[in-house]
Amino acid sequence: MSDKNHARTTRIMAIANQKGGVGKTTTAINLAAGLAELGARILVVDLDPQGNASTGLGIEAGDRKLTTYDLLLDRPDLSDVILPTKTETLFICPANADLASADVELAVNERRSQLLREALRQPDMGKFGFDYILIDCPPSLSLLTVNALIACDSVLVPLQSEFFALEGLSQLMLTIREIRATANPALRIEGVLLTMYDRRNNLSQLVEGDARQNLGDLVFRTMIPRNVRVSEAPSYAVPVLTYDPNSKGSEAYRALSQEIVSRHGFAPQPEPAL
Repeated sequence: MSDKNHARTTRIMAIANQKGGVGKTTTAINLAAGLAELGARILVVDLDPQGNASTGLGIEAGDRKLTTYDLLLDRPDLSDVILPTKTETLFICPANADLASADVELAVNERRSQLLREALRQPDMGKFGFDYILIDCPPSLSLLTVNALIACDSVLVPLQSEFFALEGLSQLMLTIREIRATANPALRIEGVLLTMYDRRNNLSQLVEGDARQNLGDLVFRTMIPRNVRVSEAPSYAVPVLTYDPNSKGSEAYRALSQEIVSRHGFAPQPEPAL
């Protein structure tokens, strides 16, 4: 159990963008690994029916006995859903294709948009001792994403360094504004993260300039470069920080992790016994 002399604050962060292929799952996996390197205890909640975060953290399909689908619809004890990963202080609530039907099944539930919040904010959450919970959202503004936005404290938005990138943010920002006005007044934007950035490419520089001009301090100082080692790591079912610790991608995700913990004043605390 947690050391009672050390109060632990769990920050819940959704990683969301309704556009696919922007580095959302890659960011969830590698930010989690970077935070774990800094001494944080991390839970990744895979809320994408593709289950890529689960696969990328080494969870075989046959080992996903209970998933986030069960967490939402059947309400098992969270400790029965959480699985360890190859990184000591990094855990995951896995997902599989069952989650694809969740929107339909949730539609008849009166509390359909609050279920993930209730699961992640249950009274005994403190026993797990998580410093951060990262929710990997599906690439859509579905009921699953709405659940994540209501459950979380903040939203990290990966933004691919490509033409029209900012235009895709408008609907997500509108959804965040609506949820802040109705179901989660404390919701804030953690930051916008430029991904697949190529300094040699004029377009990447133009997108960066446009993003910083329009969004100001919402854009993280750290940018994630286009890096072949980041792309290769999922095929080995490990974060890039494990696959190639010295790669440019690993350095970038470490910098992002440091930027985030510096904002929050995070300091590692004694490990609880699950």
